Amino acid sequence: MPSILIAEDEAHILRILSMWLGRHGYDVLEAVDGAAALEILDHHTVDLIISDMNMPVVDGLELIKAVREQHGLDVPFLLLTARCDQDKLAKRMEPYSVHLYPKPFVPSRLVTDIDRLLGSAATQG
Repeated sequence: MPSILIAEDEAHILRILSMWLGRHGYDVLEAVDGAAALEILDHHTVDLIISDMNMPVVDGLELIKAVREQHGLDVPFLLLTARCDQDKLAKRMEPYSVHLYPKPFVPSRLVTDIDRLLGSAATQG
């Protein structure tokens, strides 16, 4: 079963993502910010990371830099953002191979896009 780490400081969004992904065959690990996500990565292997951009302690940009440069992980990284400067943000993310995903999002569409990104047959419903 593919494993997904979600780093999201908004509890309701974290709950929705976890519920949808869990129902569709993914093993979900939850972190309330980027620092907690890095701690999880010290002990777990994941197939995909989903992170909010704006979080306290360690934001999405700092998280992706740490994942790529310090942990040396090349897993797909989906960055959720409500920022209106997404083109500018996309340029900053180019060296890190990040997929930007706008907020608000439709959970069923996000799951479909994750399935496609992972080439997964994990979905069960």
